[in-house]
Amino acid sequence: MLARRPRNPLQALQRRTQELKLQVDGLLSESQLKEALEASKRRDIYQRCIQLKQAIDENKDALQKLNKADEPAPIGNYNQKKEDEHSLLDKLTHQLQELAVSISRENITEIGALPEREEGDNSAEEAEEEDDDEEEESEDTGDEEETEEEEKQEHESQQQATGKEYIAIGDFTAQQAGDLTFKKGEILLVIEKNPDGWWIAKNTKGNKGLIPRTYLEPYNKEEGQDSSEEGSEEDTEVGDQTAEGAEVKQRTDSHWNAVRKAISEINTIDVLTTMGAIPSGFRPSMLFQLLEEGNQFQASYFLQPELTPSQLAFRDLMWDAKAGTIKSIPSRVSFILTLWSCKMIPLPGTSIQVLSRHVSLCLFDGNKVLSNIHTVRATWQPKKPKTWTFSPQVTGILPCLLDGDCFIRSNSSSPDLGILFELGISYIRNSTGERGELSCGWVFLKLFDASGIPIPAKTYELFLNGGTPYEKGVEVDPSVSRKAHGNVFHQMMMMRRQPQLLVKLRSSNRRSRNLLSLLPETLIGSMCSIHLLIFYRQILGDVLLKDRMSMQSADLISNTVLATFPKLLEQPDMMDALRSSWAEKESTLKRSEKRDKEFLKAMFLLVYHNCMVPLLHSTLLPPYRWAEEETEAARWKVITDFLKQNQDGEGGLQALLSPHGVHEPFDISEQTYDFLGELRKNTA
Repeated sequence: MLARRPRNPLQALQRRTQELKLQVDGLLSESQLKEALEASKRRDIYQRCIQLKQAIDENKDALQKLNKADEPAPIGNYNQKKEDEHSLLDKLTHQLQELAVSISRENITEIGALPEREEGDNSAEEAEEEDDDEEEESEDTGDEEETEEEEKQEHESQQQATGKEYIAIGDFTAQQAGDLTFKKGEILLVIEKNPDGWWIAKNTKGNKGLIPRTYLEPYNKEEGQDSSEEGSEEDTEVGDQTAEGAEVKQRTDSHWNAVRKAISEINTIDVLTTMGAIPSGFRPSMLFQLLEEGNQFQASYFLQPELTPSQLAFRDLMWDAKAGTIKSIPSRVSFILTLWSCKMIPLPGTSIQVLSRHVSLCLFDGNKVLSNIHTVRATWQPKKPKTWTFSPQVTGILPCLLDGDCFIRSNSSSPDLGILFELGISYIRNSTGERGELSCGWVFLKLFDASGIPIPAKTYELFLNGGTPYEKGVEVDPSVSRKAHGNVFHQMMMMRRQPQLLVKLRSSNRRSRNLLSLLPETLIGSMCSIHLLIFYRQILGDVLLKDRMSMQSADLISNTVLATFPKLLEQPDMMDALRSSWAEKESTLKRSEKRDKEFLKAMFLLVYHNCMVPLLHSTLLPPYRWAEEETEAARWKVITDFLKQNQDGEGGLQALLSPHGVHEPFDISEQTYDFLGELRKNTA
């Protein structure tokens, strides 16, 4: 008898999925007569829903772990087949969820008791979200006694050493039943510390309730309200945990300075939170604070060559004599990421005006930022104010600031390397005119698993955390999610209401890999600007490696492009102008000319000198300011007027010599490139 040929792993999962589909279809057919079913039969169907849901989750986990290399024989369209299986499993999950909700509603109707809505959930939501709320509350009532028992056991298991006094560093108003209202400076006795960040405390009058730990500092009776710095750091996890009572050394690196600066602004956040303007999980933006500290987290800094540890050669800029250009440099991480959308982002109150909604991302190892911080602006519709969207594959006149397609490169060897996403808003307070930057949540996507294997290229649904990346267990909006107890389906429905970010990792094709390999080993940027960055790197190679008279010379180099391009990189509208001007010039070139790299480089230099140099130093162009609509509109008008003049054939020289044009006084830094001052120093 012939031995049975082993089934391919993907085929085995496909067969298991079909078996689960048949079971789900049978359960749906059986439940169509639920009106005539007894209560015991409905409970049986509900339990089978839960069992099938667990089986589907197991199949999803197995599917996610599958790799093409696991197959004994090649399979065509492997990734597409995996996506199809994942979609089918999602569909089965959705069908089971609807069935379970329907069964739960029947049971609740039979009991005849509906719970009241929680006070903290009064925000305006879409009709579908309101239906979800009613379903969640109905299901929660059906399991009320069981849930209370689970909560009691959970609190008992999580209870820590308590009895310590804390002082409130801000006013807090109860958001729902069970919360404890207190004022700034009030002394509170913590009875129980829950891991979700909401502690049980008692005030001097004997009233008990839940309070957010971010409003507290340890109280020192001898020093009064001047709590020690050690205590203030106790409640904020920064990676290095210490035993209770041990001395905590103050962090002095720039990352911690930014976090401390953000925490120092907690009073403003307290005011906004108390007013109901923002949820309690919002914080001052940590990544924005880092960007304000200098250029070490700007793209222009990481675009510069890096020196070797000996400081005698370039580490990531080498010359290929055979090709007559810079060498391609592979890196450990090189892929394309697409920002799709953000869902269920809490709305700020009417007391503040939102100037910009955006996502900032960078490479992060759980302790420090390892790359430039790249920001992409989001768009939204008044009909769906909680949903942010992005524009993948920006072309034409669309701003690169809206480009949701980002390239990511890194050669870091950290096993914890990942991408840190921070959702943010720029705002202005209507009453005071005060401007600020807030984080609406963050999430960390680790790029390698425990064995060092890269995570698969697919779409990821990432649930956001509140607070800063150095705080643990903080919810973006505790009134929605902090008490998510109950059965599996209740928790599933609660998860649908959680703030989340949808992103897609895409492995690059051959052309994209060739382009990315010409960039520095570490850099994040927009795909629509990648060809401009490559031109800059090629010009760097020509000047520093091919044309320099002596490799030992450290003299200033006369080159306008190298001297001014980094300034353009920090002004997205100027990059749009350069991209538009180059696209217009490129459209006039012949096919043979487009294949000539040296000719293309010469044309790029011509476009740059004609368009960017006069614009960059024009007094008509207001200074670039982030999220100022009037300034952005004024700048764009100046830019478009100038580009139109260039189209009419006047050129950059005419603009510079025109008696009607006014420019800034000439500065030698506009023309000279000091590569020793610009280069990144290797700190390894």
